[in-house]
Amino acid sequence: MMQTRMLSKEDEVAVGGGDDNEVRREDQEKINRFSRLHQRETVLEDLLKAKQKDKEDLEEVSTELELADEDELVPYKIGDSFFQLPLEEAQSLLSSSTEQIDTEVSGLEDKLGDLREELQQLKVALYARFGRSINLET
Repeated sequence: MMQTRMLSKEDEVAVGGGDDNEVRREDQEKINRFSRLHQRETVLEDLLKAKQKDKEDLEEVSTELELADEDELVPYKIGDSFFQLPLEEAQSLLSSSTEQIDTEVSGLEDKLGDLREELQQLKVALYARFGRSINLET
């Protein structure tokens, strides 16, 4: 047999059932915004990790090219194809690619910083409104 238990007024408030914790439209919009931003944060973090890995790979290749003979042609990947290029040209292209990756990494870090700042502001507002009755920890 199931036993039913009546919640006291304090219990209702603690689980978010009180009038003070009623979810208003603006609260729901903040919750939805938080959710979207959190998903976007995850995507940006993954993209940033991939770009940082690409940057590390480019730096490793650049170090390897320093050991190459100046007169030999080196394979350089452009798109899906490899081309035999003079060392100096390959190093120049590699330098340009590294600069581009640096710019992309910096841009992603800036976007993540702005996004995390907004997430923190939303957390503060939502926890102030709902206290323990909302869980925004991920």
